[in-house]
Amino acid sequence: GSSGTHDHSNFLIVKVILSSGIEGIGEVSGTLGWSGEDSGTAEHAIRTVLMPILIGQPISPVENLLSKVEIALAASPFTKAGVATALWDAYARSLDITMADALGGAIRTEVPIKFSLSGDKARIKHVYEAATKMGFGAFKLKIGKDPVDDGDRFAYARQLVGKDTFLGTDANTGYRRSEARLAVSLMREHNPAFLEQPVAAGDLQGMHELKELGIPVVADESVFTLDNLVAVLRAEAADVISIYVGKSGGPSRAVEMGRIADAFGLDSVIGSNGESGVGAAAQLQVACAMPGLSMRFPSDIIGEYYYTAGIIETPLNSNGRVVHLPDAPGLGVVLKPELNAKFI
Repeated sequence: GSSGTHDHSNFLIVKVILSSGIEGIGEVSGTLGWSGEDSGTAEHAIRTVLMPILIGQPISPVENLLSKVEIALAASPFTKAGVATALWDAYARSLDITMADALGGAIRTEVPIKFSLSGDKARIKHVYEAATKMGFGAFKLKIGKDPVDDGDRFAYARQLVGKDTFLGTDANTGYRRSEARLAVSLMREHNPAFLEQPVAAGDLQGMHELKELGIPVVADESVFTLDNLVAVLRAEAADVISIYVGKSGGPSRAVEMGRIADAFGLDSVIGSNGESGVGAAAQLQVACAMPGLSMRFPSDIIGEYYYTAGIIETPLNSNGRVVHLPDAPGLGVVLKPELNAKFI
């Protein structure tokens, strides 16, 4: 993307064990270039700050525990999300229900998904061919560097995927306003499905002006916190909100943000920081519990599709077009035995 390449994931797996022996797992899918967190910072914060305030506390209500986490640890949303996911997973397993049900109820049991394309034309073609072999039929193209080159690359991608295939764009804050307008003018004839985060996260006026050009605008980096969401709503800066389990600070916070966006008539999608299997399972549970999740704009629950090695015993049930909610308690997934054995 516009800010660089993400070619490996230095993530952290968190486990919560209840006095009954029931376990919950979570994933800190933080990257230093995104939220300023990775497995090293997360492990330090969890061991030194969060473990002392959580150990020995009752699992229910989970929100009481999350309130303690908020007070004890500033910022660090992805770290909080990994811990919160493990807590919700353990709680849901203790009730023998899915996490989606624990978060308020499963509104749906399947979610449409898309795949990201990036790089030069040769790379775009290579990734597209690999993704279609896995069944994917909806895509977005990473842009946000040179608007003229991006226009050319988008035209190529459109020719590659076909005129009727869902194809959006994601600039990851890479453009200045004038560059974004130029990119839109060059891509418009090739029918981009959306323009994700075209300008800087704080440039809500710029987002509003670009939204007026008639291509749906997705707010991603602009929305980490509830305050961010309120600001975007007030500025009428987006048509769709990209909600992450990580950015939100955990599953319940993500569902809450989706509920608020829905109340103001905005669709939401589940965005991705390249989560691995546990993180993808959390994304799916949230997506199934979230009011206002878009069926028109596919989400980014792509999990282990991007990785050479998986971390969960059984991958999520996905055909590349949709991913299905597991019929199992909690997250509905378990770690591979060799990874589970690493916990002490």
